[in-house]
Amino acid sequence: MVARKTRKKVPARAKKAASKPTRVQPKPPSRSAPAPTRENQPTRDRMVIGAATLLAQRGLQATSFSEVLEFTGAPRGSLYHHFPAGKDQLVRAALDFVTAQMGSYFSPKEGASPEEVADQFLRLWRGILIRFEFKAGCAVVAVTVAAESPELLDHASSVFRAWRSRLAGLFAAGGVAKNDAVRFAATLIAASEGAVVLSRGERSLEPFDLVAAQLLDQARSLPRQR
Repeated sequence: MVARKTRKKVPARAKKAASKPTRVQPKPPSRSAPAPTRENQPTRDRMVIGAATLLAQRGLQATSFSEVLEFTGAPRGSLYHHFPAGKDQLVRAALDFVTAQMGSYFSPKEGASPEEVADQFLRLWRGILIRFEFKAGCAVVAVTVAAESPELLDHASSVFRAWRSRLAGLFAAGGVAKNDAVRFAATLIAASEGAVVLSRGERSLEPFDLVAAQLLDQARSLPRQR
């Protein structure tokens, strides 16, 4: 004789709930570093700094007004008050901020050797890779590779030209012939930017350090004028 299994009655409400698929709430995008804002910062400054950070971490397409607002906690009403011309105006301001930051953190003494200048430039990018755990690169590159606006491309190219001019001037002040200084300035920027991309892709400092070592060897071997 086989005992019958008794089936427990399931309340109708429970049946209905069980039949529905479970909705998983999407996780908010992770931030590799806290938003670089302070409560006492002016709203416009918070938005510009936030946009520069998002450009470096997520690229141009992901740097929307809504993302900037979420990242910085700025009030929605401030968008078109501070940036009536739209997103491009905010991105241009972010690139200007990046340029100013570069000027603040990259300031070799006049007459420094080419190796010292190159080393300080490379340390700046290496520090960004470490600080943001390979999740951030160059905001200017992010705009250059994704912008469709001629005005934005012109603005990005003006930043690169300013960097090349600054480096070439420093190399020349360190005794390098003008043509050599101009060529190595472009080489240093191009190779550094590429090394940052490689290290982000591999999540390792090895590619960057290999390129940096090669660039420093080149800096040491630059002919110096007497």
